[in-house]
Amino acid sequence: MPEPGSLPLPRALVAAAEAEHRTPWLATVPATVARLARTWSLTVEAPFQPGGQTAWVAPARNRAGADLVLKVAWAHPEALHEAEGLRAWAGHGAVRLHAAEEFPDTVGLLLERCRPGTPLTELAEQRQDVVVAELLRRLWSAPVSDTPFRPLQEMCDLWADAFQARLAAASGVLDPGMAREGIALFRALPAGADRRVLLATDLHAGNVLAAQREPWLLIDPKPYVGDPTYDPLQHMLNCEERLHADPAGLAGRMADLLGLDPLRLRRWLFARCVQESLDEPALADVARRIPIE
Repeated sequence: MPEPGSLPLPRALVAAAEAEHRTPWLATVPATVARLARTWSLTVEAPFQPGGQTAWVAPARNRAGADLVLKVAWAHPEALHEAEGLRAWAGHGAVRLHAAEEFPDTVGLLLERCRPGTPLTELAEQRQDVVVAELLRRLWSAPVSDTPFRPLQEMCDLWADAFQARLAAASGVLDPGMAREGIALFRALPAGADRRVLLATDLHAGNVLAAQREPWLLIDPKPYVGDPTYDPLQHMLNCEERLHADPAGLAGRMADLLGLDPLRLRRWLFARCVQESLDEPALADVARRIPIE
């Protein structure tokens, strides 16, 4: 593998680190990669380009020649318990975890490599819907008792607090009444769930890769425990053309594929669109067209 001082850094990771004032952390990545390569007896190749925004990720092989991926991630709150989530899923719908090591501000993961690794985004969205639904149904079957995972309520309250802190400075972007209704619903929905499952929370076509062991596998989960009706939201938000054209129709399709209450899914979608609308004002118009009664 390259010497620590010459380790390539993915373009997207460098740009994100500079934008988010994480360049000191970025400077520690080469030494961390070298340390994990020694610990796990790896031969590490150049990282995937352009890469993600929070992790250095590269193909690797161990002494036995196993085809693996080394992920060195910035330890941020949303990604907490990724390793534990992958252990809980044990390869059922998600990549297998081979090893993990935590540092004060970094998490190192040794993962199964997906071959050919084609992202689900290469398929038509109607087919993506089916694959996402099949994966979610499998992921939700994992046990959640005696686990370290945080409740979905915690994430929703944190995001709602951030929304309300910014709302006053964004006057005119969002109707005040809709803002109040949407963020109140975003806080209330987690508590009203009739079942609790292990959630991926960030499952979308870009985080699903074609593999040989299974047709499609989830990567990069952000595990929480809570209402399964929350979990298709990121996929729906990423289907921008259909979302803007017919949000209720898209919610109905995903509810049907997943066996979920369509009204509850519409309410979640309305609340999430409101919560996201300060950064993406077009979602306010989507929210206005979602029936929630």
